[in-house]
Amino acid sequence: MPVVTPDGFRASDNIAYVSPEELPPGSDLAVDMPNDADPHTLVERFADIATIRIAFPAFGDGRGFSLARQLRDLGYTGHLRAAGNLISDQYRHARQSGFDDVEIDDALAERQPEEQWIVREQRSYREKLAAR
Repeated sequence: MPVVTPDGFRASDNIAYVSPEELPPGSDLAVDMPNDADPHTLVERFADIATIRIAFPAFGDGRGFSLARQLRDLGYTGHLRAAGNLISDQYRHARQSGFDDVEIDDALAERQPEEQWIVREQRSYREKLAAR
């Protein structure tokens, strides 16, 4: 599965994710969150969590964007990854919501190649500079 970053596609890093209910003791954890999860349940463990991956079961379901924003507003500073059914047109919104990258499947990467995703990031960067 490709991961879309501001610099383009890269291979998935094959992180072992656990559900919020199964968080083991320790640090450097990776959590898989459904898009309807309560972000407050993780606040006390933010320091232990390196990555949170938020599921997007359908591209028309934007709850993952809200969840990412809530996590950032609650103080989560680790890595946020969107995963699932997002399209390149949603990439800029994903980044503005607080996501660091987006994990997509191979079929989507074939239908919407890297260039379609990167142009969204470049536009977002140009808009940020113009707003200064």
